[in-house]
Amino acid sequence: MTLLQASALAADSVSAKVSSDINELKSLSVDDLIHRIANGAVDLCIKIALAILVFYVGKFIIKRIYGLVQSIMERRNTDTSLSTFILSLVKIVLYFILIVTIIGVLGLETGSFLAIFASAGVAIGMALSGTLQNFAGGVLILLLKPYKIGDYIEAQGFSGKVTEIQIFHTIINTPDNKSILIPNGGLSTGSINNWSREEYRRVDWVVAISYGDDVNVARDTILTLFANDSRIVIQSNEDDRVARRQRLIALATHDEIPPEALIQAPKTHTSWLGRLFRNKKKLRQAAQRIGLERARQVRRNKTDLSPSVIVNQLADSSVELKARAWVRSGDYWAVFYEFNELIYTELPKAGISFPFPQLDVHLPSAN
Repeated sequence: MTLLQASALAADSVSAKVSSDINELKSLSVDDLIHRIANGAVDLCIKIALAILVFYVGKFIIKRIYGLVQSIMERRNTDTSLSTFILSLVKIVLYFILIVTIIGVLGLETGSFLAIFASAGVAIGMALSGTLQNFAGGVLILLLKPYKIGDYIEAQGFSGKVTEIQIFHTIINTPDNKSILIPNGGLSTGSINNWSREEYRRVDWVVAISYGDDVNVARDTILTLFANDSRIVIQSNEDDRVARRQRLIALATHDEIPPEALIQAPKTHTSWLGRLFRNKKKLRQAAQRIGLERARQVRRNKTDLSPSVIVNQLADSSVELKARAWVRSGDYWAVFYEFNELIYTELPKAGISFPFPQLDVHLPSAN
Protein backbone atom coordinates (compact mmCIF):
# COMPACT_ATOMS: atom_id res chain seq x y z
CA MET A 1 0.00 0.00 0.00
CA THR A 2 1.43 3.32 -1.04
CA LEU A 3 1.48 6.45 1.08
CA LEU A 4 -1.20 8.14 -1.00
CA GLN A 5 -3.50 5.11 -0.71
CA ALA A 6 -3.03 5.07 3.07
CA SER A 7 -3.90 8.74 3.34
CA ALA A 8 -6.97 8.22 1.12
CA LEU A 9 -8.18 5.36 3.32
CA ALA A 10 -7.64 7.49 6.41
CA ALA A 11 -9.67 10.33 4.90
CA ASP A 12 -12.48 7.92 3.93
CA SER A 13 -12.64 6.50 7.48
CA VAL A 14 -12.84 9.99 8.95
CA SER A 15 -15.63 11.03 6.57
CA ALA A 16 -17.55 7.79 7.28
CA LYS A 17 -17.32 8.40 11.04
CA VAL A 18 -18.57 11.97 10.61
CA SER A 19 -21.55 10.76 8.51
CA SER A 20 -22.52 8.15 11.13
CA ASP A 21 -22.35 10.76 13.91
CA ILE A 22 -24.60 13.11 11.95
CA ASN A 23 -27.18 10.37 11.36
CA GLU A 24 -27.08 9.49 15.05
CA LEU A 25 -27.68 13.12 16.07
CA LYS A 26 -30.73 13.33 13.81
CA SER A 27 -32.37 10.44 15.66
CA LEU A 28 -31.95 12.06 19.12
CA SER A 29 -34.57 14.15 20.91
CA VAL A 30 -33.92 17.74 22.02
CA ASP A 31 -33.26 16.80 25.68
CA ASP A 32 -30.92 14.00 24.68
CA LEU A 33 -29.16 16.33 22.25
CA ILE A 34 -28.63 19.02 24.93
CA HIS A 35 -27.43 16.39 27.43
CA ARG A 36 -25.04 14.97 24.90
CA ILE A 37 -23.70 18.42 23.95
CA ALA A 38 -23.13 19.25 27.63
CA ASN A 39 -21.28 15.98 28.22
CA GLY A 40 -19.24 16.54 25.08
CA ALA A 41 -18.32 20.08 26.14
CA VAL A 42 -17.18 18.88 29.57
CA ASP A 43 -15.20 16.04 27.98
CA LEU A 44 -13.63 18.47 25.51
CA CYS A 45 -12.65 20.89 28.29
CA ILE A 46 -11.02 18.04 30.23
CA LYS A 47 -9.12 16.94 27.13
CA ILE A 48 -7.97 20.50 26.40
CA ALA A 49 -6.82 20.97 29.99
CA LEU A 50 -5.01 17.63 29.86
CA ALA A 51 -3.43 18.56 26.51
CA ILE A 52 -2.17 21.86 27.96
CA LEU A 53 -0.74 19.99 30.94
CA VAL A 54 0.94 17.46 28.63
CA PHE A 55 2.36 20.32 26.55
CA TYR A 56 4.04 22.04 29.50
CA VAL A 57 5.25 18.77 31.00
CA GLY A 58 6.59 17.68 27.61
CA LYS A 59 8.26 21.05 27.13
CA PHE A 60 9.95 20.67 30.51
CA ILE A 61 11.12 17.14 29.62
CA ILE A 62 12.41 18.31 26.23
CA LYS A 63 14.40 21.05 27.90
CA ARG A 64 15.91 18.50 30.31
CA ILE A 65 16.79 16.07 27.50
CA TYR A 66 18.25 18.92 25.44
CA GLY A 67 20.42 20.01 28.37
CA LEU A 68 21.50 16.41 29.03
CA VAL A 69 22.57 15.86 25.41
CA GLN A 70 24.36 19.22 25.41
CA SER A 71 26.27 18.42 28.61
CA ILE A 72 27.29 14.99 27.25
CA MET A 73 28.68 16.62 24.09
CA GLU A 74 30.54 19.23 26.12
CA ARG A 75 32.11 16.56 28.33
CA ARG A 76 33.20 14.57 25.27
CA ASN A 77 34.56 17.70 23.57
CA THR A 78 32.37 17.14 20.52
CA ASP A 79 33.05 19.44 17.58
CA THR A 80 30.99 22.62 17.93
CA SER A 81 29.61 22.35 14.39
CA LEU A 82 28.41 18.77 14.93
CA SER A 83 26.95 19.48 18.37
CA THR A 84 24.94 22.47 17.06
CA PHE A 85 23.51 20.36 14.23
CA ILE A 86 22.62 17.41 16.48
CA LEU A 87 21.02 19.62 19.15
CA SER A 88 18.84 21.32 16.54
CA LEU A 89 17.79 17.94 15.14
CA VAL A 90 17.04 16.55 18.62
CA LYS A 91 14.85 19.54 19.45
CA ILE A 92 12.84 19.21 16.21
CA VAL A 93 12.27 15.46 16.67
CA LEU A 94 11.22 15.83 20.33
CA TYR A 95 8.76 18.61 19.57
CA PHE A 96 7.26 16.55 16.75
CA ILE A 97 6.71 13.65 19.17
CA LEU A 98 5.13 16.07 21.64
CA ILE A 99 2.70 17.36 19.00
CA VAL A 100 1.67 13.82 18.06
CA THR A 101 1.13 13.01 21.76
CA ILE A 102 -1.05 16.08 22.26
CA ILE A 103 -3.15 15.13 19.24
CA GLY A 104 -3.68 11.68 20.78
CA VAL A 105 -4.71 13.25 24.11
CA LEU A 106 -7.32 15.36 22.30
CA GLY A 107 -8.90 12.14 21.05
CA LEU A 108 -7.90 12.36 17.40
CA GLU A 109 -6.64 9.31 15.54
CA THR A 110 -2.86 9.57 15.50
CA GLY A 111 -2.56 6.92 12.80
CA SER A 112 -4.78 8.88 10.45
CA PHE A 113 -2.99 12.06 11.40
CA LEU A 114 0.42 10.52 10.68
CA ALA A 115 -0.77 9.25 7.30
CA ILE A 116 -2.16 12.66 6.36
CA PHE A 117 0.98 14.33 7.72
CA ALA A 118 3.18 11.98 5.69
CA SER A 119 1.29 12.71 2.46
CA ALA A 120 1.42 16.41 3.24
CA GLY A 121 5.11 16.03 3.96
CA VAL A 122 5.66 14.55 0.51
CA ALA A 123 3.85 17.48 -1.11
CA ILE A 124 5.69 19.99 1.06
CA GLY A 125 8.99 18.23 0.34
CA MET A 126 8.41 18.55 -3.39
CA ALA A 127 7.54 22.22 -2.96
CA LEU A 128 10.49 22.85 -0.65
CA SER A 129 13.11 20.88 -2.55
CA GLY A 130 15.60 23.69 -1.95
CA THR A 131 15.14 23.39 1.81
CA LEU A 132 15.78 19.64 1.66
CA GLN A 133 18.87 20.37 -0.40
CA ASN A 134 20.05 22.72 2.34
CA PHE A 135 19.46 19.99 4.93
CA ALA A 136 21.47 17.48 2.90
CA GLY A 137 24.14 20.13 2.44
CA GLY A 138 24.35 20.64 6.20
CA VAL A 139 24.86 16.90 6.70
CA LEU A 140 27.62 16.85 4.06
CA ILE A 141 29.34 19.85 5.64
CA LEU A 142 29.40 18.15 9.03
CA LEU A 143 30.71 14.90 7.54
CA LEU A 144 33.31 16.32 5.13
CA LYS A 145 34.24 19.33 7.31
CA PRO A 146 35.32 21.82 4.59
CA TYR A 147 35.19 24.39 7.39
CA LYS A 148 34.36 24.54 11.08
CA ILE A 149 33.21 27.13 13.60
CA GLY A 150 35.88 29.77 14.02
CA ASP A 151 37.26 29.51 10.45
CA TYR A 152 37.39 32.54 8.20
CA ILE A 153 35.82 31.59 4.87
CA GLU A 154 34.86 33.23 1.59
CA ALA A 155 31.87 31.77 -0.26
CA GLN A 156 28.77 32.83 -2.21
CA GLY A 157 30.11 36.38 -2.49
CA PHE A 158 30.54 36.83 1.28
CA SER A 159 33.52 36.47 3.60
CA GLY A 160 33.65 36.28 7.37
CA LYS A 161 34.19 34.14 10.44
CA VAL A 162 31.93 31.10 10.85
CA THR A 163 29.90 31.46 14.05
CA GLU A 164 27.23 28.73 13.64
CA ILE A 165 26.55 25.73 11.40
CA GLN A 166 22.83 24.96 11.63
CA ILE A 167 20.61 22.44 9.88
CA PHE A 168 19.67 24.57 6.89
CA HIS A 169 22.20 27.40 6.83
CA THR A 170 25.58 28.61 8.06
CA ILE A 171 26.00 31.93 9.86
CA ILE A 172 29.16 33.96 9.27
CA ASN A 173 30.21 37.23 10.88
CA THR A 174 31.83 39.76 8.54
CA PRO A 175 34.73 42.02 9.60
CA ASP A 176 32.28 44.94 9.88
CA ASN A 177 30.11 42.86 12.28
CA LYS A 178 27.31 41.76 9.97
CA SER A 179 25.65 38.36 10.44
CA ILE A 180 25.18 36.65 7.07
CA LEU A 181 23.04 33.49 6.69
CA ILE A 182 24.23 31.34 3.77
CA PRO A 183 22.18 28.25 2.73
CA ASN A 184 24.07 25.00 3.21
CA GLY A 185 23.01 23.68 -0.20
CA GLY A 186 25.13 26.20 -2.08
CA LEU A 187 28.01 25.81 0.35
CA SER A 188 28.11 22.02 -0.08
CA THR A 189 28.18 22.22 -3.90
CA GLY A 190 29.97 25.52 -4.51
CA SER A 191 33.50 26.80 -4.11
CA ILE A 192 34.70 27.76 -0.62
CA ASN A 193 37.89 29.63 0.19
CA ASN A 194 38.88 28.64 3.73
CA TRP A 195 41.49 31.16 4.84
CA SER A 196 42.01 29.40 8.20
CA ARG A 197 42.68 25.90 6.90
CA GLU A 198 46.41 26.38 6.29
CA GLU A 199 48.78 27.44 9.05
CA TYR A 200 50.97 29.64 6.82
CA ARG A 201 50.18 32.08 4.02
CA ARG A 202 52.26 34.05 1.56
CA VAL A 203 52.08 37.84 1.53
CA ASP A 204 52.83 39.69 -1.73
CA TRP A 205 53.76 43.33 -2.23
CA VAL A 206 54.28 45.12 -5.56
CA VAL A 207 56.81 47.95 -5.18
CA ALA A 208 57.44 50.36 -8.07
CA ILE A 209 60.84 52.12 -8.16
CA SER A 210 62.22 54.66 -10.63
CA TYR A 211 64.32 53.74 -13.63
CA GLY A 212 67.97 54.28 -12.74
CA ASP A 213 67.59 53.26 -9.08
CA ASP A 214 69.68 50.34 -7.87
CA VAL A 215 67.53 47.20 -7.74
CA ASN A 216 69.99 45.46 -5.41
CA VAL A 217 69.77 48.28 -2.86
CA ALA A 218 65.97 48.12 -2.89
CA ARG A 219 66.10 44.32 -2.60
CA ASP A 220 68.56 44.36 0.30
CA THR A 221 66.54 47.02 2.14
CA ILE A 222 63.29 45.06 1.90
CA LEU A 223 64.98 41.78 2.87
CA THR A 224 66.53 43.51 5.89
CA LEU A 225 63.07 44.67 6.96
CA PHE A 226 61.84 41.09 6.67
CA ALA A 227 64.79 39.72 8.67
CA ASN A 228 64.09 42.13 11.54
CA ASP A 229 60.48 40.95 11.96
CA SER A 230 60.01 37.72 13.95
CA ARG A 231 56.66 37.08 12.27
CA ILE A 232 58.31 36.48 8.90
CA VAL A 233 59.37 32.90 8.13
CA ILE A 234 63.11 33.04 7.48
CA GLN A 235 63.64 29.64 5.81
CA SER A 236 60.86 27.03 6.31
CA ASN A 237 57.71 26.57 8.36
CA GLU A 238 59.35 23.73 10.32
CA ASP A 239 62.23 26.00 11.37
CA ASP A 240 59.74 28.73 12.20
CA ARG A 241 57.86 26.42 14.58
CA VAL A 242 61.10 25.43 16.33
CA ALA A 243 62.23 29.07 16.56
CA ARG A 244 58.92 30.13 18.07
CA ARG A 245 59.17 27.31 20.61
CA GLN A 246 62.69 28.39 21.59
CA ARG A 247 61.60 32.00 22.01
CA LEU A 248 58.78 30.91 24.30
CA ILE A 249 61.19 28.84 26.38
CA ALA A 250 63.59 31.78 26.62
CA LEU A 251 60.83 34.12 27.73
CA ALA A 252 59.60 31.62 30.31
CA THR A 253 63.12 31.30 31.72
CA HIS A 254 63.04 35.01 32.54
CA ASP A 255 59.48 34.71 33.90
CA GLU A 256 58.14 37.04 31.21
CA ILE A 257 55.34 34.63 30.33
CA PRO A 258 53.61 31.94 32.36
CA PRO A 259 55.25 28.53 31.77
CA GLU A 260 51.81 27.00 31.18
CA ALA A 261 51.72 28.77 27.81
CA LEU A 262 54.54 26.59 26.53
CA ILE A 263 52.53 23.38 26.45
CA GLN A 264 49.98 23.52 23.66
CA ALA A 265 47.78 20.63 24.72
CA PRO A 266 44.00 20.21 24.46
CA LYS A 267 41.91 21.41 27.37
CA THR A 268 41.22 17.87 28.43
CA HIS A 269 44.96 17.31 29.10
CA THR A 270 45.79 20.63 30.74
CA SER A 271 44.71 19.58 34.22
CA TRP A 272 46.69 16.32 33.90
CA LEU A 273 49.84 18.21 32.94
CA GLY A 274 49.27 20.66 35.75
CA ARG A 275 49.14 17.80 38.24
CA LEU A 276 52.19 16.11 36.72
CA PHE A 277 54.46 19.16 36.71
CA ARG A 278 54.05 21.05 39.98
CA ASN A 279 56.93 23.53 39.83
CA LYS A 280 58.30 25.81 37.15
CA LYS A 281 61.61 24.00 36.78
CA LYS A 282 60.03 20.68 35.83
CA LEU A 283 57.55 22.44 33.58
CA ARG A 284 60.34 24.21 31.68
CA GLN A 285 62.24 20.96 31.34
CA ALA A 286 59.13 19.28 29.91
CA ALA A 287 58.65 22.16 27.46
CA GLN A 288 62.28 21.85 26.36
CA ARG A 289 61.83 18.12 25.79
CA ILE A 290 58.71 18.83 23.71
CA GLY A 291 60.65 21.36 21.64
CA LEU A 292 63.55 18.97 21.07
CA GLU A 293 61.20 16.15 20.14
CA ARG A 294 59.46 18.34 17.61
CA ALA A 295 62.85 19.39 16.20
CA ARG A 296 63.81 15.72 15.72
CA GLN A 297 60.61 15.11 13.78
CA VAL A 298 61.37 17.84 11.22
CA ARG A 299 61.53 16.39 7.72
CA ARG A 300 64.85 16.42 5.89
CA ASN A 301 63.32 17.79 2.70
CA LYS A 302 62.04 21.19 3.83
CA THR A 303 60.03 23.53 1.66
CA ASP A 304 61.91 26.77 1.08
CA LEU A 305 59.75 29.65 2.31
CA SER A 306 62.48 32.25 2.59
CA PRO A 307 61.54 35.84 1.62
CA SER A 308 62.33 36.99 -1.90
CA VAL A 309 62.34 40.20 -3.93
CA ILE A 310 62.30 39.85 -7.73
CA VAL A 311 61.90 42.14 -10.72
CA ASN A 312 58.31 41.52 -11.72
CA GLN A 313 57.84 43.88 -14.68
CA LEU A 314 59.50 46.72 -16.59
CA ALA A 315 56.52 49.06 -16.70
CA ASP A 316 56.11 52.29 -18.68
CA SER A 317 57.22 54.60 -15.88
CA SER A 318 58.72 52.28 -13.25
CA VAL A 319 60.48 49.06 -12.45
CA GLU A 320 58.06 46.84 -10.55
CA LEU A 321 59.48 44.66 -7.81
CA LYS A 322 57.49 41.86 -6.24
CA ALA A 323 58.31 41.12 -2.60
CA ARG A 324 57.13 37.82 -1.10
CA ALA A 325 57.19 36.56 2.48
CA TRP A 326 55.48 33.76 4.41
CA VAL A 327 53.73 34.35 7.73
CA ARG A 328 51.26 32.57 9.96
CA SER A 329 47.69 32.95 8.75
CA GLY A 330 46.69 34.92 11.83
CA ASP A 331 49.44 37.53 11.15
CA TYR A 332 48.63 38.01 7.46
CA TRP A 333 46.80 41.33 7.47
CA ALA A 334 48.86 42.90 10.26
CA VAL A 335 52.11 42.14 8.39
CA PHE A 336 50.67 43.28 5.06
CA TYR A 337 49.57 46.72 6.26
CA GLU A 338 52.60 47.33 8.49
CA PHE A 339 55.08 46.58 5.70
CA ASN A 340 53.19 48.82 3.30
CA GLU A 341 54.14 51.69 5.60
CA LEU A 342 57.66 50.39 6.30
CA ILE A 343 58.48 50.04 2.60
CA TYR A 344 57.16 53.55 1.92
CA THR A 345 59.26 55.11 4.70
CA GLU A 346 62.49 53.04 4.53
CA LEU A 347 63.19 52.83 0.79
CA PRO A 348 63.61 56.64 0.35
CA LYS A 349 66.18 56.57 3.18
CA ALA A 350 68.22 54.14 1.07
CA GLY A 351 68.08 56.45 -1.95
CA ILE A 352 65.18 54.71 -3.71
CA SER A 353 62.46 56.91 -5.19
CA PHE A 354 58.90 56.10 -6.12
CA PRO A 355 58.02 57.36 -9.61
CA PHE A 356 54.91 59.13 -10.79
CA PRO A 357 53.32 58.38 -14.17
CA GLN A 358 55.15 60.51 -16.71
CA LEU A 359 55.24 61.10 -20.45
CA ASP A 360 58.08 62.61 -22.45
CA VAL A 361 56.94 64.93 -25.28
CA HIS A 362 59.42 65.96 -28.00
CA LEU A 363 58.54 69.02 -30.11
CA PRO A 364 60.20 69.52 -33.49
CA SER A 365 62.28 72.68 -33.93
CA ALA A 366 60.73 75.66 -35.67
CA ASN A 367 63.47 75.69 -38.31
